Amino acid sequence: MTPATLEHEDVARDAAFNKALHGKSAKVNGGLAAMRGKDATAQKAAIDEYFKHWDNKATDETNAIREARKAEYATLTRHYYNLATDFYEYGWSTSFHFCRFAYGEPFHQAIARHEHYLALQAGITKDMNVLDVGCGVGGPAREIVKFTGANITGLNNNDYQIDRATYYAQKQGLSDKMVFVKGDFMQMKFPDNSFDAVYVIEATVHAPDLEGVYKEIFRVLKPGGKFAVYEWFMTDDYDNDDPEHRRIRLGIEQGNGISNMVKVSEGLTALRNAGFSLTHHEDMAARPDPIPWYYPLAGSFKHMGSVWDFFLIARMTWWGRGIAHRFIGAGETIGLFPKGSQKTGDSLSLGANCLVEGAQKKLFTPMYLMVGQKPDMYSQNSSHKNITMAGCQTSGSDTTLLRASACPIEKEYEWVVSVVIDRLHLQSKIRRHNAIYHTSSLGSARFAGLLAFA
Repeated sequence: MTPATLEHEDVARDAAFNKALHGKSAKVNGGLAAMRGKDATAQKAAIDEYFKHWDNKATDETNAIREARKAEYATLTRHYYNLATDFYEYGWSTSFHFCRFAYGEPFHQAIARHEHYLALQAGITKDMNVLDVGCGVGGPAREIVKFTGANITGLNNNDYQIDRATYYAQKQGLSDKMVFVKGDFMQMKFPDNSFDAVYVIEATVHAPDLEGVYKEIFRVLKPGGKFAVYEWFMTDDYDNDDPEHRRIRLGIEQGNGISNMVKVSEGLTALRNAGFSLTHHEDMAARPDPIPWYYPLAGSFKHMGSVWDFFLIARMTWWGRGIAHRFIGAGETIGLFPKGSQKTGDSLSLGANCLVEGAQKKLFTPMYLMVGQKPDMYSQNSSHKNITMAGCQTSGSDTTLLRASACPIEKEYEWVVSVVIDRLHLQSKIRRHNAIYHTSSLGSARFAGLLAFA
């Protein structure tokens, strides 16, 4: 597979646009209240930039259209969340992901449990330095900090979401355990081997090439560290030649800012090709749960786990969406909301409908769990594919013996192991000679000679 072309990053441009569009709205409670503070001109620019990839194109998608979306993956995602973040907070929560439900389990409890389970799979514990790739407004990161006591760095390419995440962390007194960084997950600025663990919750689906983002995660993860991800996939039952299947996929992609969603088999191959040892993988949506993961999105009251969930589910019903559609449209007319807000809401509704339909037809999953581990016997050098022993010293004669720098990985590993075994045998001989000759000057001389040889 040809590696994806990476977009040029312009931090100053993005920061200026964020300030122009969102102003001080990052410092309010979110949802519809935050939508009132947008700049109309900047909002129109974001809408035009996002919907140019979808208007009059989705129904007859060509490979060229798809490649154009992939080429602008970062811009597509950034503007999607410029438009959608406030809707997400209004209609869902500050944790922008789905989850499984147990009988009688309230919505927010189920969301937190889903996050806890991923933290467990990633082996996250107190005071670890952990990377959250595609952190949104920091809902999962805050929960995992409270659950584990880890230190979390959130990576995000959307300035508004970073501002929101920082605001919430300060509000909850968690700023000493969390930091949020602007960046493209296809080209991270972190040094090699920076983090003890890495997790992703439904974010790397925005990548133009999963193998590329997984390789970056592999690079910044320490040897022996774990990477756990809930990934969005089309299942292997998906048939791209089936018009109905393709319509569902395109609706999910348009409504969720996705340039290139792939099938499960492609994702598993990407993780392995990135260098990970795949220790576990499972479609969590395929577990025999009595309650479907998509029930809130479908507006189904019969599975409601708490009376407090009523309003969230009501917003997802056909009549709840209809009320929101008319209210936002009226707000646009009188200048309460910027032009294009209604169009954004309608696109999100399209995505929600296709998510439910895809799930019901077993064509889509938002929670395919994959857990990979970076082998602890070597650290990857970003300039070549050779390896070094994780515990190798950086100076002295041992470096010459233990470092391998110019041979293929398989032979290199065998050579290093053989050297270590030979040295262990040599140390055993030294101990035997020491026991025999330690009382004589001749024995001492032989012992000194062996040490010099070793």
